[in-house]
Amino acid sequence: MEKSFSDSYAAAGVDVTAGYESVELIKSHVKRTNIPGVMGGIGGFGGMFELAANEYKNPVLVSGTDGVGTKVKLAFLMDKHDTIGIDCVAMCVNDVACSGAKPLFFLDYIACGKNYPQKIEQIVKGVAEGCVQSGCALVGGETAEHPGLMPVDEYDLAGFTVGIGEKDKLVSGEHLAPGNALIGVASSGVHSNGFSLVRKVFDINSDTIAVHYDELGKTLGEELLTPTRIYVKPLLALMDEVRVNAISHITGGGFYENVPRMLNDDTLAVIEKDKCFKLPIFDLIQATGNIPERDMYNTFNMGTGLVIAVDADKADRAVRILNAAGEQAAVIGEVKAGEKGVELC
Repeated sequence: MEKSFSDSYAAAGVDVTAGYESVELIKSHVKRTNIPGVMGGIGGFGGMFELAANEYKNPVLVSGTDGVGTKVKLAFLMDKHDTIGIDCVAMCVNDVACSGAKPLFFLDYIACGKNYPQKIEQIVKGVAEGCVQSGCALVGGETAEHPGLMPVDEYDLAGFTVGIGEKDKLVSGEHLAPGNALIGVASSGVHSNGFSLVRKVFDINSDTIAVHYDELGKTLGEELLTPTRIYVKPLLALMDEVRVNAISHITGGGFYENVPRMLNDDTLAVIEKDKCFKLPIFDLIQATGNIPERDMYNTFNMGTGLVIAVDADKADRAVRILNAAGEQAAVIGEVKAGEKGVELC
């Protein structure tokens, strides 16, 4: 009997039928993300989204793409795959929202050594949850099986989002000036950056992630796998009420690399560390790894996921709006005249 093409492909390590099964399993999760503008369903060659006519006078599309880095190693070790997708969405949509845009739709890309449909379903379940949290639609994606290139039980995850904003309402930094107040918004933990260092500090393996720490109130693995917080809806609520002059998403590079990205020349961000939201996990990382404080602030968010600049007379109102939206926010510093950079005191 002559072998079919699918038999030959299976012999090469790619299970076509697993791909079909994965698509069927994820359909219910994708459906959760449908919002006005979505056209068609998954399975086409391109995801389609219709922009409502006359909703914007001068619309600008803002895009973002990112992955979750070596945090996926934690998901492998814990065999828990339903939150890593939230991280992927968060890393993309938070950046878009920091520009003053509303994320419209999202696409994911999963590369795996072997397609296990139930595992793919769990990953996409997390992606869908991230989309629901940020109010955008999951309009497509790709699952690529890479036999021989990746171990059969591993995968990588990346994503891409497109948002839209009114040109004259985008957060451009043009209004940033000395005297602006800096508002910090708490993170949910390590988020998705600095995991290469974390893995080295704790010698991450199946034993070390199972250790329970009283100061964390949970195991190390549970703490580290906590999903990245998605700030889209609170930021949009804030920008509807208060002019936001600049925003920094504290990701890889911590404060020292990210805060200057929101500044103009001759402006200095002065941040009081004691007013920020330092979490126990960062004390644990620093003590276990004997890491200098500056390196900690140059790698991690240290408990503060966003830094937002507003006019000083709008700061209290901005904090109230963010807190009412479910965030933990506080004034943590101010913008001063000086050489462009950040000063932590």
